[in-house]
Amino acid sequence: MTLHDQRIYLASASPRRRELLKQIGVHFEVLLLRVQHPRCDVNEAPLAGERPEDYVVRVARAKAEAGCMHLHERRLPRFPVLAADTTVTVDGDIIGKPSGREEAEDILQRLSGRTHQVMTGIAVALEGRIESTLCISHVEFRKLDPEEIRRYAATGEPHDKAGAYAIQGRAAVFITCIEGSYSGVMGLPLFETAQLLQRFNVAVL
Repeated sequence: MTLHDQRIYLASASPRRRELLKQIGVHFEVLLLRVQHPRCDVNEAPLAGERPEDYVVRVARAKAEAGCMHLHERRLPRFPVLAADTTVTVDGDIIGKPSGREEAEDILQRLSGRTHQVMTGIAVALEGRIESTLCISHVEFRKLDPEEIRRYAATGEPHDKAGAYAIQGRAAVFITCIEGSYSGVMGLPLFETAQLLQRFNVAVL
């Protein structure tokens, strides 16, 4: 098998991560673990006292390992499993996905006029081997008016987004500065992802 013949499994339902992998020419199949194999589901609740950077790497590794378990039990072809987890943190607190519109508004109000961190853990696993890394980006929001927060929350875009916003969507008008990885804020830092995949002999581009 040549490098360009190899594919991977993506243990994520995120359409953004699929788009980003396509951007760098990686061939992949999606593993929807919660749908296809509920026993492989991963507990994504933070542990007591767990630092945000430890949390995202732990969850990413658990997702990759769950993907490998799924391949083994279903006797599917063995290719590397890529998983990722993204969280927003401010004041050391882990801010995940909002449960509804009201919580989305509360999160955006907290981010208003401040700099927060977006952390993405990435892991690749295959045949008992697992490697992982962490990408941290700093994102600064301008001061947000309460009415525009309400309008943005009403669009539904904050739903299922860590930190209640999508940098590639309408929330781009909130952002004054980014230090780090734009693709990492979207949910899959491409530089770090490519470096990990190449360690498993997966070609990019």
